[in-house]
Amino acid sequence: MHWTEKGGLLLLAGALVALSGPFAATTASGAPRTAAPQAAYAQPAYTLRQAPTAPADPADGPDPIDFAVVVDQSASLSDKDLARETEAAALLSQGEISERSRAAVIGFGSSEKPGQSPVREVCTLTVADAAGRERLSDCVQRLNHRDRDRTGPGTDFPAAVRQAVTRLTEGGPAAGRRAGAPVVPKVVFLLTDGKLDVADSPEYGTDRDSRQSNGERRLTEELARARAAGVQIWPLGFGGEIDRAALTAMAEGGYRGACSEIPGSVPRMRVVGTSAEIDKALQETFAAARCARIAHGTVGKPPADLTVSIPPIATDGSLTVAKHDPKVQVTYYDPAGRKVPVRGEFDGSSFEVSGQNGPVEALRVKNPLPGRWRVHIEAPEGHRDREVAVRAIWQGRLRSTVVLDPASPRAGEQVKVEVRMQTRRGVVITDPRQLTGIAVAADLKGEGFRPVALRLADDGKAPDATAGDARFTGTLTVPAGATGDLELVTRMEAPGITSDHRPLHARVGEGVPLVAAGLTVEGVTVHPGGTVRGTLDVTNNDTAPHTLRLALADQTPGAELTVTPATVTAQPNRATRVPFTITVGKGTPLGELGGQVSVVDTGDGDRVLRGAFLAVRVVAPPSWWERWWKAVLAGAAVLLLAGAVLGIRLMARHHRRDMTGVTLELCQDGRPLDSLTVRRGQSPGGAFVFAVDEPYGAPPTLRRLPGGGSSTAHVLRRTGAGELLLRPRGGGQVPVRPGEPTGLGDHELVVRGGRPAPPGGRGSRGSRGGRGGRWSGKSAAPGGRTDSGGRTGGAGDAAPDAFPDAGPDAGGDYDGNF
Repeated sequence: MHWTEKGGLLLLAGALVALSGPFAATTASGAPRTAAPQAAYAQPAYTLRQAPTAPADPADGPDPIDFAVVVDQSASLSDKDLARETEAAALLSQGEISERSRAAVIGFGSSEKPGQSPVREVCTLTVADAAGRERLSDCVQRLNHRDRDRTGPGTDFPAAVRQAVTRLTEGGPAAGRRAGAPVVPKVVFLLTDGKLDVADSPEYGTDRDSRQSNGERRLTEELARARAAGVQIWPLGFGGEIDRAALTAMAEGGYRGACSEIPGSVPRMRVVGTSAEIDKALQETFAAARCARIAHGTVGKPPADLTVSIPPIATDGSLTVAKHDPKVQVTYYDPAGRKVPVRGEFDGSSFEVSGQNGPVEALRVKNPLPGRWRVHIEAPEGHRDREVAVRAIWQGRLRSTVVLDPASPRAGEQVKVEVRMQTRRGVVITDPRQLTGIAVAADLKGEGFRPVALRLADDGKAPDATAGDARFTGTLTVPAGATGDLELVTRMEAPGITSDHRPLHARVGEGVPLVAAGLTVEGVTVHPGGTVRGTLDVTNNDTAPHTLRLALADQTPGAELTVTPATVTAQPNRATRVPFTITVGKGTPLGELGGQVSVVDTGDGDRVLRGAFLAVRVVAPPSWWERWWKAVLAGAAVLLLAGAVLGIRLMARHHRRDMTGVTLELCQDGRPLDSLTVRRGQSPGGAFVFAVDEPYGAPPTLRRLPGGGSSTAHVLRRTGAGELLLRPRGGGQVPVRPGEPTGLGDHELVVRGGRPAPPGGRGSRGSRGGRGGRWSGKSAAPGGRTDSGGRTGGAGDAAPDAFPDAGPDAGGDYDGNF
């Protein structure tokens, strides 16, 4: 294959690679896979379309708690320790994720002389809404200033516990209720660097020894009071003088209830080495007590960008920034790189910042965008010497979607319960890794029997169909004495995850049901505007027809779903199969669709006969390019191939017409007079123009005419088929055979075929100081000479391939003398 043909094929291959390049990074389905930006989240780069959300009902948010942060201010603490305690207390009050929670901050020491009090309530019980968090940010700073005249140097644990329990229980047993809601948990977080010290407090006795023993007894009494009032105690000690036994007794002496059955949420004591560790340890303790999770971010000195990650399952959270210095300014960016407001709504999330003028700042977020959040910190000169830390406390409040099979069970009948979870936005949880450690249970209540509890599992063991599909299944038998209404309530428990405890109501069926139904819905991926197919199988054992209605429930917010047909008539004493479709409206948000479809007997008080989960994922419709790229690529390849073939043919034709290396000999009576070899580029369009000069007294010579010729010009032409034609001056074209003489006026012209000269090479010429190709042997032309036209005359060496077609029949032996 000649180099021109190879070049054409390489050009074709390169173009095909260039065309296919955009498709190299495509998914198996043909959809383009875009590269994710280098941000934490390390989240994939895709357009995130959130479901619209309605204003959240307060009860829809995280459950509130009432808590008191009790801080040791005894003389054993240095000013640095006290400042760290103050910041730790501020982290809790600012980072609380529920706007319905209440917080109090209490400092304590001892009372050893008139005018002193063992406790100092710096922040009264305050609702942690936007205004309340600002008040807490201001008042907590009063812990930094100790008043020796009003608070003694000892450590009066009994007084501290008594003050906290009193504040958290003011108003009696109903004080912890919010508009009929369950009792709000009450928690005390106690920070101390030492042990009980009331030896100099007259309140406890007349001498040091009796005071200490009386203090221990009083502490036991106060813990018993806390236990009776439902107040948990979570002690946190730091330093090397900690009485671990006393801290353990406080944790175990208070109320032992927990926010869930998950290990770790029962009160326990914790000890860290120094006060530098208490902010991290206290936030971890707070998360455990509140059934939340904590994500530790990065640290750095201003100016810097800090990051912390929030998972997809989180529905409520707070980003806390321990900046130490109020001069540090903070800017927050979501995982999409967008600056978020410090207050208000943005892209389906709600934001509320507090503590901007204090040492601890927090951004409370409802419905946070999952991924890596960036926190940018700046500070003026002189305020950049301390490291700033960012953390996130979050909780996922999930909604349960329940399918009961059969929907109206009979007394004594076994029932299958299937539960699926989704977030407040309606995002269905399908990744089991987000539910690690979760325990799912259900309680069945009703008339005529005691409540029945059951556990649900996602382990693939019967009755669960598939392990790890984030659908939890269990079975129970409806008690034989059940009559009337049934109420099923599901419970989900895991660190950082709570459920809404919404009841599912059903009714006990009587005898063999007259109408039975089966329902299946295909699990598919659709575009907005697409449809989902389903099948309803119904058997009517009644003597009269029944009208059944297909209903949709627990839909994803913003979903636009319609079912067709909406009603079906079940004919008497007949089994019927009815196909139906669910249309996904064009405004439906992208992602997994939550909810279920159920069939209801309208003639039997809207009794639910059967329900089925929707397993539908809505994705963006493909673009024009995504739909037609294969056809475009195929067409482009065909055009490119045709163009390449045409180009190769044109190049081959040009190559055949090229006369590079062809040698023209001017002869007379068979005797060479002069020769001229065509060099590269001297035969444009396959034509070589030359003239015969006949100077007086000298042999005639050949001369190329670069300007296109004149009246004295001759033209030697090679056609696309390789044929040589000579058009003498003023005459018509005549064919020329290589090696055979052709008449040229008074002379003859012999053309000897050549081949393309090497790149940059020169045509064959007579001897000229060793330049170019030269004749071998000696010229017979008298007075021979060489010039720039490559003419022979005189002696000179010739390249062996100067006349590749030369032979004994071509007019002489070119290796000897002419």
